[in-house]
Amino acid sequence: MAVFFSVFFILYSLINYYIFIRGWQAISSLTFLKPIYIFTFLLFAFGYLAAKFLHSFLPQLIYNLFLWVGSFWFAFILYLTLFILFIDLARTANFYFGIFPAFINSNYELSKQIAAAVVLFLSSTIILIGFINSTNFKVKNLYISVNAKNSNLNELNIVMLSDIHLSPLNGESFLKRIVEKVNELNADILLIAGDVVDDRPHILTQRGIGKSLSQFKSKYGVYACTGNHEYINGGEESVKYLTANGIKILRDSLEVVNNSFILVGREDVSKQNFTQKSRKSLFEILNGSTKNLPVILLDHTPYNLKEAQEHQVDLQLSGHTHNGQMFPINLITNLIYELSWGYMKIVNTHYYISSGVGSWGPRVKLASDAEIVNIKLNFMN
Repeated sequence: MAVFFSVFFILYSLINYYIFIRGWQAISSLTFLKPIYIFTFLLFAFGYLAAKFLHSFLPQLIYNLFLWVGSFWFAFILYLTLFILFIDLARTANFYFGIFPAFINSNYELSKQIAAAVVLFLSSTIILIGFINSTNFKVKNLYISVNAKNSNLNELNIVMLSDIHLSPLNGESFLKRIVEKVNELNADILLIAGDVVDDRPHILTQRGIGKSLSQFKSKYGVYACTGNHEYINGGEESVKYLTANGIKILRDSLEVVNNSFILVGREDVSKQNFTQKSRKSLFEILNGSTKNLPVILLDHTPYNLKEAQEHQVDLQLSGHTHNGQMFPINLITNLIYELSWGYMKIVNTHYYISSGVGSWGPRVKLASDAEIVNIKLNFMN
């Protein structure tokens, strides 16, 4: 993990330097703006890192400020970099082919300032649209039929969430809206496919974030598996926090629900990186104890999907990818994951990978929806 964070910090610093230099060049003749530019840039570029590394020393207001501006800066980094790269490519083409109109060449300083203002305006507009989209929860309806085997049920109304990412960004008011929306769906069971938290449990508890988790209503209860952010924020502490707020965490374990179906929850694949301990295989978890009942699997990261099919799982529910969260990152997640968002079936195993109801970093969704998934699972004889 130390190597990963070192590489991340180096790349992050280089990208920020690239953006900073291009902005500095754009305002080179506006001397009065330079001190403001330096202060603002440093606040935005290193606010999130300062919040995470200095959380024990920062007052709540400063922590929240750093977290908000720093997280939204991640979105700005993406779109500012894309726009600046486009401009640099255009400048290169102009050097060789003279494509710029005379106005730009004869008023170069003014042209740089106009270009900087346009880039900032376009980036801000795109991010605002993404923020609005992130607050607009959408219910995804899915109808799936599986073999009933010896189940006592004809149908199961599942509500599935993933990637809530509770933090001062996605706080208690955000959670209350999710709870209200979920409870309207009258779930038989609520399943959460990991990444419920996105901050340290003691910070969430101090802020009163998470109290509404106990207000979820479902006939058979609320279950979740761990995600990578549970481990990032302290695996055992995160599990204790969630358990204290009414969520049952299945950790490489299973539970027979109402003698009608088997619910399996896997530890996230990132467990190895944080604990140096491997998660159990599906073979070890199931251990032949299927009791000839339908099997539903919660596994946060959609890794090695075929394993579920090989062990005759009927339905796997995952999250993690956010489908890239912001365009064009979704193009990358589509290459990395066999399924980055949506439904797929392999032989008799059904899969749904959710784009998540919350978001990591900035509350910006531009490649997917803030979704709540309502699955009507039909048990066929």
